[in-house]
Amino acid sequence: MATALVIDDNPAVATALEILFSLRDVRTISADSPAAGLEVLAREAIDVVIQDMNFTTDTTSGEEGIALFRAIRARFPEMPVILLTAWTQLEAAVELVKAGAADYLAKPWDDTKLLTSVQNLLELSVTRRELARRRADENRRRTELEERYDLRDAVFADPAMERVIALACQVARADVSVLITGPNGAGKEKIAEIVQANSAVRTGPFVTLNCGALPSELLEAELFGAEVGAYTGANRAREGKFDSADGGTLFLDEIGNLSSNGQMKLLRVLETGRFERLGSNKERQVKVRVISATNADLDAMIRAGTFREDLYYRLNTIEIRVPPLAERTDDILPLARHFLADGKRLSADANAALRRHAWPGNVRELKNVLQRAALLAAGPELTAKDLALPVAAPVAAPVEELDRPTIEAALTRAGGVIAQAAAELGLSRQALYRRMEKLNIPRD
Repeated sequence: MATALVIDDNPAVATALEILFSLRDVRTISADSPAAGLEVLAREAIDVVIQDMNFTTDTTSGEEGIALFRAIRARFPEMPVILLTAWTQLEAAVELVKAGAADYLAKPWDDTKLLTSVQNLLELSVTRRELARRRADENRRRTELEERYDLRDAVFADPAMERVIALACQVARADVSVLITGPNGAGKEKIAEIVQANSAVRTGPFVTLNCGALPSELLEAELFGAEVGAYTGANRAREGKFDSADGGTLFLDEIGNLSSNGQMKLLRVLETGRFERLGSNKERQVKVRVISATNADLDAMIRAGTFREDLYYRLNTIEIRVPPLAERTDDILPLARHFLADGKRLSADANAALRRHAWPGNVRELKNVLQRAALLAAGPELTAKDLALPVAAPVAAPVEELDRPTIEAALTRAGGVIAQAAAELGLSRQALYRRMEKLNIPRD
Protein backbone atom coordinates (compact mmCIF):
# COMPACT_ATOMS: atom_id res chain seq x y z
CA MET A 1 0.00 0.00 0.00
CA ALA A 2 1.28 3.46 -0.92
CA THR A 3 1.89 5.97 1.86
CA ALA A 4 1.34 9.74 1.85
CA LEU A 5 2.80 12.11 4.43
CA VAL A 6 0.71 15.19 5.27
CA ILE A 7 2.70 17.97 6.96
CA ASP A 8 0.21 20.55 8.26
CA ASP A 9 -0.34 22.11 11.68
CA ASN A 10 -4.12 21.96 11.25
CA PRO A 11 -5.42 18.55 12.48
CA ALA A 12 -8.60 19.00 10.44
CA VAL A 13 -6.57 19.08 7.22
CA ALA A 14 -4.79 15.84 8.12
CA THR A 15 -8.09 14.15 8.99
CA ALA A 16 -9.79 15.30 5.79
CA LEU A 17 -6.91 14.09 3.64
CA GLU A 18 -6.74 10.76 5.46
CA ILE A 19 -10.42 10.15 4.67
CA LEU A 20 -9.97 11.30 1.08
CA PHE A 21 -6.90 9.16 0.40
CA SER A 22 -8.47 6.09 1.97
CA LEU A 23 -10.85 6.07 -1.01
CA ARG A 24 -7.82 5.16 -3.17
CA ASP A 25 -6.24 2.75 -0.65
CA VAL A 26 -3.52 5.23 0.23
CA ARG A 27 -2.21 5.12 3.81
CA THR A 28 -1.80 8.54 5.42
CA ILE A 29 0.71 9.65 8.07
CA SER A 30 0.45 13.16 9.47
CA ALA A 31 2.99 15.53 11.03
CA ASP A 32 2.13 18.92 12.54
CA SER A 33 5.48 20.67 11.97
CA PRO A 34 8.40 20.71 9.53
CA ALA A 35 10.68 19.05 12.09
CA ALA A 36 8.17 16.29 12.76
CA GLY A 37 7.68 15.77 9.03
CA LEU A 38 11.40 15.39 8.43
CA GLU A 39 11.59 12.87 11.27
CA VAL A 40 8.82 10.80 9.65
CA LEU A 41 10.62 10.90 6.30
CA ALA A 42 13.80 9.66 7.95
CA ARG A 43 12.15 6.56 9.44
CA GLU A 44 9.20 5.70 7.16
CA ALA A 45 8.92 4.66 3.49
CA ILE A 46 6.97 7.59 2.07
CA ASP A 47 5.74 7.79 -1.52
CA VAL A 48 4.40 11.36 -1.67
CA VAL A 49 4.43 14.43 0.60
CA ILE A 50 1.60 16.98 0.88
CA GLN A 51 2.87 19.99 2.80
CA ASP A 52 1.45 23.29 4.01
CA MET A 53 3.25 26.59 3.43
CA ASN A 54 2.77 28.13 6.92
CA PHE A 55 3.00 26.60 10.39
CA THR A 56 3.27 29.48 12.88
CA THR A 57 0.08 31.26 13.92
CA ASP A 58 -0.61 34.48 11.97
CA THR A 59 2.29 33.75 9.60
CA THR A 60 1.37 34.13 5.92
CA SER A 61 4.71 34.65 4.16
CA GLY A 62 5.17 31.04 3.10
CA GLU A 63 8.82 31.14 4.17
CA GLU A 64 8.37 28.14 6.48
CA GLY A 65 6.97 26.09 3.59
CA ILE A 66 9.82 27.17 1.34
CA ALA A 67 12.39 26.13 3.95
CA LEU A 68 10.63 22.78 4.47
CA PHE A 69 10.49 22.06 0.75
CA ARG A 70 14.20 22.82 0.36
CA ALA A 71 15.04 20.57 3.31
CA ILE A 72 13.05 17.71 1.78
CA ARG A 73 14.71 18.20 -1.60
CA ALA A 74 18.16 18.26 -0.01
CA ARG A 75 17.63 15.02 1.94
CA PHE A 76 15.23 13.18 -0.39
CA PRO A 77 15.78 14.61 -3.89
CA GLU A 78 13.43 12.15 -5.63
CA MET A 79 10.51 12.63 -3.21
CA PRO A 80 7.43 14.12 -4.95
CA VAL A 81 6.01 17.08 -3.00
CA ILE A 82 2.58 18.69 -3.42
CA LEU A 83 2.15 22.15 -1.93
CA LEU A 84 -1.08 23.26 -0.23
CA THR A 85 -1.19 27.03 -0.17
CA ALA A 86 -3.43 29.97 0.49
CA TRP A 87 -3.76 32.43 -2.37
CA THR A 88 -1.26 34.76 -0.69
CA GLN A 89 1.52 32.21 -1.25
CA LEU A 90 0.60 31.35 -4.85
CA GLU A 91 3.60 33.13 -6.33
CA ALA A 92 5.97 31.38 -3.92
CA ALA A 93 4.36 28.02 -4.75
CA VAL A 94 4.84 28.61 -8.47
CA GLU A 95 8.54 29.30 -7.87
CA LEU A 96 8.83 26.06 -5.89
CA VAL A 97 7.20 24.12 -8.73
CA LYS A 98 9.90 25.54 -11.00
CA ALA A 99 12.43 24.32 -8.42
CA GLY A 100 11.05 20.78 -8.52
CA ALA A 101 7.79 20.60 -6.57
CA ALA A 102 5.40 18.16 -8.20
CA ASP A 103 2.27 20.33 -7.96
CA TYR A 104 0.50 22.99 -5.92
CA LEU A 105 -3.16 23.40 -4.93
CA ALA A 106 -4.85 26.35 -3.27
CA LYS A 107 -6.83 25.89 -0.08
CA PRO A 108 -9.61 24.85 -0.05
CA TRP A 109 -8.48 22.22 -2.52
CA ASP A 110 -10.47 20.39 -5.18
CA ASP A 111 -10.72 16.74 -4.07
CA THR A 112 -10.76 15.39 -7.61
CA LYS A 113 -7.69 17.36 -8.69
CA LEU A 114 -5.78 16.42 -5.55
CA LEU A 115 -6.62 12.72 -5.89
CA THR A 116 -5.63 12.78 -9.57
CA SER A 117 -2.33 14.47 -8.80
CA VAL A 118 -1.53 12.07 -5.95
CA GLN A 119 -2.48 9.01 -8.04
CA ASN A 120 -0.26 10.10 -10.93
CA LEU A 121 2.67 10.76 -8.59
CA LEU A 122 2.22 7.38 -6.92
CA GLU A 123 2.23 5.65 -10.30
CA LEU A 124 5.34 7.57 -11.26
CA SER A 125 6.91 6.65 -7.92
CA VAL A 126 6.32 2.95 -8.65
CA THR A 127 8.01 3.41 -12.03
CA ARG A 128 10.96 5.17 -10.41
CA ARG A 129 11.32 2.46 -7.78
CA GLU A 130 11.26 -0.21 -10.46
CA LEU A 131 13.88 1.72 -12.43
CA ALA A 132 16.02 2.09 -9.30
CA ARG A 133 15.71 -1.64 -8.60
CA ARG A 134 16.67 -2.42 -12.18
CA ARG A 135 19.67 -0.08 -11.96
CA ALA A 136 20.75 -1.72 -8.71
CA ASP A 137 20.52 -5.16 -10.34
CA GLU A 138 22.53 -3.93 -13.32
CA ASN A 139 25.19 -2.45 -11.03
CA ARG A 140 25.38 -5.69 -9.06
CA ARG A 141 25.78 -7.79 -12.20
CA ARG A 142 28.39 -5.40 -13.59
CA THR A 143 30.34 -5.53 -10.33
CA GLU A 144 30.22 -9.33 -10.36
CA LEU A 145 31.53 -9.35 -13.93
CA GLU A 146 34.37 -6.98 -13.04
CA GLU A 147 35.34 -9.04 -10.00
CA ARG A 148 35.18 -12.41 -11.76
CA TYR A 149 36.63 -11.59 -15.18
CA ASP A 150 39.27 -9.43 -16.85
CA LEU A 151 37.17 -6.94 -18.81
CA ARG A 152 40.17 -5.11 -20.32
CA ASP A 153 38.95 -1.81 -18.89
CA ALA A 154 35.78 -1.93 -20.99
CA VAL A 155 33.48 1.07 -20.38
CA PHE A 156 29.79 0.18 -20.43
CA ALA A 157 26.57 0.89 -18.57
CA ASP A 158 23.85 -0.28 -20.92
CA PRO A 159 22.23 -3.68 -20.25
CA ALA A 160 22.60 -4.57 -23.94
CA MET A 161 26.39 -4.24 -23.74
CA GLU A 162 26.48 -5.97 -20.38
CA ARG A 163 24.84 -9.02 -21.97
CA VAL A 164 27.39 -8.99 -24.80
CA ILE A 165 30.32 -8.85 -22.36
CA ALA A 166 28.80 -11.52 -20.12
CA LEU A 167 28.47 -13.84 -23.13
CA ALA A 168 32.07 -13.13 -24.18
CA CYS A 169 33.28 -14.05 -20.70
CA GLN A 170 31.10 -17.16 -20.62
CA VAL A 171 32.44 -18.61 -23.88
CA ALA A 172 36.04 -17.51 -23.35
CA ARG A 173 37.18 -20.72 -21.64
CA ALA A 174 35.70 -22.99 -24.30
CA ASP A 175 38.10 -23.99 -27.08
CA VAL A 176 35.73 -22.94 -29.87
CA SER A 177 35.82 -20.38 -32.67
CA VAL A 178 33.99 -17.14 -32.01
CA LEU A 179 32.47 -14.84 -34.65
CA ILE A 180 31.84 -11.25 -33.53
CA THR A 181 29.38 -9.33 -35.69
CA GLY A 182 28.30 -5.71 -35.64
CA PRO A 183 28.83 -2.38 -37.40
CA ASN A 184 32.17 -0.67 -37.81
CA GLY A 185 33.36 1.21 -34.76
CA ALA A 186 31.02 -0.56 -32.33
CA GLY A 187 33.78 -2.23 -30.28
CA LYS A 188 34.24 -5.69 -31.81
CA GLU A 189 37.98 -5.72 -31.13
CA LYS A 190 37.38 -4.93 -27.44
CA ILE A 191 35.11 -7.98 -27.22
CA ALA A 192 37.83 -10.09 -28.87
CA GLU A 193 40.30 -8.82 -26.26
CA ILE A 194 37.91 -9.84 -23.46
CA VAL A 195 37.50 -13.33 -24.93
CA GLN A 196 41.28 -13.75 -25.17
CA ALA A 197 41.95 -12.30 -21.70
CA ASN A 198 39.67 -14.86 -20.06
CA SER A 199 40.59 -17.87 -22.20
CA ALA A 200 42.83 -20.82 -21.46
CA VAL A 201 45.50 -19.21 -23.71
CA ARG A 202 45.35 -15.76 -22.09
CA THR A 203 49.10 -15.85 -21.41
CA GLY A 204 49.81 -16.56 -25.08
CA PRO A 205 50.13 -13.97 -27.84
CA PHE A 206 47.14 -11.96 -29.05
CA VAL A 207 47.69 -11.20 -32.73
CA THR A 208 45.33 -9.10 -34.85
CA LEU A 209 44.91 -8.75 -38.60
CA ASN A 210 42.47 -6.47 -40.41
CA CYS A 211 41.58 -8.46 -43.51
CA GLY A 212 40.08 -5.38 -45.10
CA ALA A 213 43.28 -3.34 -44.92
CA LEU A 214 45.36 -5.41 -47.35
CA PRO A 215 45.03 -6.38 -51.01
CA SER A 216 44.14 -10.05 -51.52
CA GLU A 217 47.58 -10.97 -52.90
CA LEU A 218 49.26 -9.80 -49.68
CA LEU A 219 46.57 -10.98 -47.26
CA GLU A 220 47.46 -14.68 -47.62
CA ALA A 221 51.14 -13.87 -47.07
CA GLU A 222 50.19 -11.97 -43.90
CA LEU A 223 48.15 -14.91 -42.65
CA PHE A 224 50.37 -17.85 -43.57
CA GLY A 225 53.78 -16.33 -44.24
CA ALA A 226 55.81 -16.52 -47.46
CA GLU A 227 59.09 -17.82 -48.78
CA VAL A 228 61.54 -15.75 -50.85
CA GLY A 229 60.15 -15.21 -54.36
CA ALA A 230 56.62 -16.37 -53.43
CA TYR A 231 55.21 -13.14 -54.97
CA THR A 232 56.57 -10.00 -56.57
CA GLY A 233 58.67 -8.12 -54.06
CA ALA A 234 59.09 -11.06 -51.70
CA ASN A 235 62.86 -10.77 -51.37
CA ARG A 236 62.96 -12.38 -47.94
CA ALA A 237 61.05 -15.04 -46.03
CA ARG A 238 58.39 -13.74 -43.70
CA GLU A 239 56.49 -15.20 -40.77
CA GLY A 240 52.70 -15.20 -40.98
CA LYS A 241 50.13 -14.30 -38.34
CA PHE A 242 49.42 -17.96 -37.63
CA ASP A 243 53.07 -18.49 -36.76
CA SER A 244 53.04 -15.41 -34.53
CA ALA A 245 49.84 -16.48 -32.78
CA ASP A 246 50.93 -20.04 -32.05
CA GLY A 247 49.88 -20.90 -28.49
CA GLY A 248 47.56 -17.91 -28.34
CA THR A 249 44.78 -16.12 -30.19
CA LEU A 250 44.48 -14.74 -33.72
CA PHE A 251 41.85 -12.05 -34.22
CA LEU A 252 40.79 -11.70 -37.86
CA ASP A 253 38.81 -8.50 -38.37
CA GLU A 254 36.68 -7.99 -41.50
CA ILE A 255 36.85 -11.70 -42.30
CA GLY A 256 34.45 -11.19 -45.22
CA ASN A 257 37.29 -9.65 -47.25
CA LEU A 258 39.27 -12.90 -47.39
CA SER A 259 39.75 -14.26 -50.93
CA SER A 260 38.31 -17.63 -51.97
CA ASN A 261 41.78 -19.19 -51.90
CA GLY A 262 42.47 -17.65 -48.50
CA GLN A 263 39.10 -18.97 -47.24
CA MET A 264 40.03 -22.49 -48.32
CA LYS A 265 43.41 -22.32 -46.56
CA LEU A 266 41.86 -20.83 -43.42
CA LEU A 267 39.31 -23.64 -43.32
CA ARG A 268 42.10 -26.20 -43.46
CA VAL A 269 43.97 -24.52 -40.60
CA LEU A 270 40.83 -24.49 -38.49
CA GLU A 271 40.22 -28.19 -39.19
CA THR A 272 43.79 -29.52 -38.87
CA GLY A 273 46.02 -26.79 -37.47
CA ARG A 274 48.28 -27.24 -40.55
CA PHE A 275 49.20 -24.87 -43.37
CA GLU A 276 52.00 -24.05 -45.82
CA ARG A 277 53.67 -20.74 -46.33
CA LEU A 278 53.26 -19.20 -49.76
CA GLY A 279 55.91 -20.67 -52.07
CA SER A 280 56.54 -23.65 -49.79
CA ASN A 281 55.37 -27.28 -49.74
CA LYS A 282 56.46 -27.79 -46.14
CA GLU A 283 53.58 -28.14 -43.70
CA ARG A 284 53.63 -26.19 -40.48
CA GLN A 285 51.64 -27.11 -37.35
CA VAL A 286 50.17 -24.51 -34.96
CA LYS A 287 47.72 -24.38 -32.09
CA VAL A 288 45.79 -21.13 -32.48
CA ARG A 289 42.39 -20.02 -31.30
CA VAL A 290 40.71 -17.95 -34.02
CA ILE A 291 38.33 -15.11 -33.22
CA SER A 292 36.90 -13.43 -36.28
CA ALA A 293 34.78 -10.35 -36.79
CA THR A 294 32.80 -8.77 -39.59
CA ASN A 295 30.29 -6.04 -40.34
CA ALA A 296 29.29 -7.84 -43.56
CA ASP A 297 26.20 -9.99 -44.05
CA LEU A 298 27.92 -13.37 -44.36
CA ASP A 299 24.60 -15.15 -44.99
CA ALA A 300 24.06 -12.97 -48.06
CA MET A 301 27.65 -13.57 -49.18
CA ILE A 302 27.10 -17.35 -48.88
CA ARG A 303 23.99 -17.08 -51.05
CA ALA A 304 25.96 -14.99 -53.55
CA GLY A 305 28.75 -17.60 -53.59
CA THR A 306 31.45 -15.22 -52.31
CA PHE A 307 31.90 -16.81 -48.88
CA ARG A 308 32.27 -20.51 -48.10
CA GLU A 309 29.42 -21.95 -46.08
CA ASP A 310 31.63 -24.59 -44.47
CA LEU A 311 34.08 -21.89 -43.34
CA TYR A 312 31.21 -19.84 -41.95
CA TYR A 313 30.12 -22.71 -39.71
CA ARG A 314 33.71 -23.30 -38.60
CA LEU A 315 34.09 -19.64 -37.61
CA ASN A 316 30.62 -19.35 -36.13
CA THR A 317 30.57 -21.92 -33.34
CA ILE A 318 29.57 -19.00 -31.12
CA GLU A 319 28.32 -15.68 -32.52
CA ILE A 320 28.49 -12.53 -30.42
CA ARG A 321 26.60 -9.56 -31.85
CA VAL A 322 27.81 -6.13 -30.74
CA PRO A 323 24.90 -3.68 -31.06
CA PRO A 324 25.43 -0.22 -32.56
CA LEU A 325 25.79 2.64 -30.09
CA ALA A 326 22.30 3.86 -31.00
CA GLU A 327 20.92 0.64 -29.46
CA ARG A 328 22.80 1.09 -26.16
CA THR A 329 22.25 4.72 -25.32
CA ASP A 330 23.19 4.27 -21.65
CA ASP A 331 26.77 3.74 -22.84
CA ILE A 332 27.02 7.14 -24.53
CA LEU A 333 27.76 9.40 -21.55
CA PRO A 334 30.12 6.98 -19.71
CA LEU A 335 32.09 6.53 -22.93
CA ALA A 336 32.10 10.28 -23.55
CA ARG A 337 33.49 10.94 -20.07
CA HIS A 338 36.08 8.21 -20.67
CA PHE A 339 37.24 9.89 -23.87
CA LEU A 340 37.38 13.40 -22.38
CA ALA A 341 40.79 14.96 -22.04
CA ASP A 342 42.02 15.63 -18.50
CA GLY A 343 40.50 18.78 -17.01
CA LYS A 344 37.58 18.83 -19.46
CA ARG A 345 33.93 18.36 -18.55
CA LEU A 346 30.60 18.24 -20.35
CA SER A 347 27.84 20.82 -19.90
CA ALA A 348 24.19 19.80 -19.49
CA ASP A 349 23.36 20.76 -23.07
CA ALA A 350 26.37 18.79 -24.32
CA ASN A 351 25.12 15.69 -22.49
CA ALA A 352 21.69 16.15 -24.06
CA ALA A 353 23.19 16.61 -27.54
CA LEU A 354 25.28 13.45 -27.16
CA ARG A 355 22.22 11.40 -26.21
CA ARG A 356 20.16 12.82 -29.09
CA HIS A 357 22.72 12.06 -31.80
CA ALA A 358 22.23 8.86 -33.85
CA TRP A 359 25.97 7.93 -33.90
CA PRO A 360 26.18 6.26 -37.32
CA GLY A 361 29.94 5.91 -36.72
CA ASN A 362 29.36 4.34 -33.30
CA VAL A 363 32.02 4.45 -30.56
CA ARG A 364 34.74 5.47 -33.01
CA GLU A 365 32.72 8.53 -34.04
CA LEU A 366 32.04 9.42 -30.40
CA LYS A 367 35.74 9.29 -29.59
CA ASN A 368 36.61 11.51 -32.56
CA VAL A 369 33.90 14.05 -31.65
CA LEU A 370 35.19 14.34 -28.07
CA GLN A 371 38.82 14.66 -29.15
CA ARG A 372 37.98 17.38 -31.69
CA ALA A 373 35.78 19.30 -29.26
CA ALA A 374 38.43 19.16 -26.52
CA LEU A 375 40.98 20.68 -28.90
CA LEU A 376 38.72 23.48 -30.14
CA ALA A 377 36.82 24.40 -26.95
CA ALA A 378 37.81 27.74 -25.41
CA GLY A 379 37.42 26.60 -21.79
CA PRO A 380 37.33 23.47 -19.65
CA GLU A 381 33.59 22.90 -20.17
CA LEU A 382 32.46 21.48 -23.51
CA THR A 383 29.09 22.73 -24.71
CA ALA A 384 26.76 21.40 -27.38
CA LYS A 385 28.15 24.06 -29.71
CA ASP A 386 31.68 22.73 -29.15
CA LEU A 387 30.54 19.22 -30.15
CA ALA A 388 29.29 20.55 -33.51
CA LEU A 389 26.82 17.68 -33.91
CA PRO A 390 24.05 18.03 -36.51
CA VAL A 391 20.75 19.15 -35.00
CA ALA A 392 18.22 16.34 -35.13
CA ALA A 393 14.89 17.14 -36.71
CA PRO A 394 12.08 17.27 -34.13
CA VAL A 395 10.01 14.13 -34.06
CA ALA A 396 7.15 15.22 -31.82
CA ALA A 397 4.13 16.74 -33.51
CA PRO A 398 3.20 20.32 -32.58
CA VAL A 399 0.63 20.56 -29.79
CA GLU A 400 -1.97 21.77 -32.27
CA GLU A 401 -1.56 18.54 -34.27
CA LEU A 402 -1.89 16.15 -31.35
CA ASP A 403 -5.04 14.22 -32.12
CA ARG A 404 -6.96 11.73 -30.00
CA PRO A 405 -5.20 8.58 -31.33
CA THR A 406 -1.75 10.13 -30.71
CA ILE A 407 -2.60 11.02 -27.10
CA GLU A 408 -4.30 7.69 -26.39
CA ALA A 409 -1.30 5.80 -27.80
CA ALA A 410 1.06 7.79 -25.55
CA LEU A 411 -1.15 7.09 -22.53
CA THR A 412 -1.16 3.38 -23.37
CA ARG A 413 2.64 3.26 -23.68
CA ALA A 414 2.92 5.09 -20.35
CA GLY A 415 0.52 2.69 -18.65
CA GLY A 416 -1.85 5.58 -17.92
CA VAL A 417 0.79 7.61 -16.05
CA ILE A 418 -0.04 11.19 -17.04
CA ALA A 419 3.38 12.62 -16.22
CA GLN A 420 5.15 10.02 -18.36
CA ALA A 421 2.77 10.45 -21.31
CA ALA A 422 3.07 14.24 -21.08
CA ALA A 423 6.87 14.03 -21.14
CA GLU A 424 6.76 11.84 -24.26
CA LEU A 425 4.44 14.30 -26.01
CA GLY A 426 6.49 17.33 -24.96
CA LEU A 427 3.70 18.77 -22.79
CA SER A 428 3.24 19.72 -19.17
CA ARG A 429 0.74 17.66 -17.18
CA GLN A 430 -1.67 20.60 -17.13
CA ALA A 431 -1.43 21.02 -20.92
CA LEU A 432 -2.10 17.31 -21.43
CA TYR A 433 -5.09 17.47 -19.09
CA ARG A 434 -6.53 20.38 -21.08
CA ARG A 435 -6.01 18.51 -24.35
CA MET A 436 -7.66 15.38 -22.90
CA GLU A 437 -10.64 17.40 -21.71
CA LYS A 438 -10.99 19.02 -25.14
CA LEU A 439 -10.95 15.61 -26.86
CA ASN A 440 -13.14 13.94 -24.19
CA ILE A 441 -10.43 11.46 -23.24
CA PRO A 442 -11.17 9.99 -19.78
CA ARG A 443 -8.49 10.48 -17.11
CA ASP A 444 -8.65 7.00 -15.61
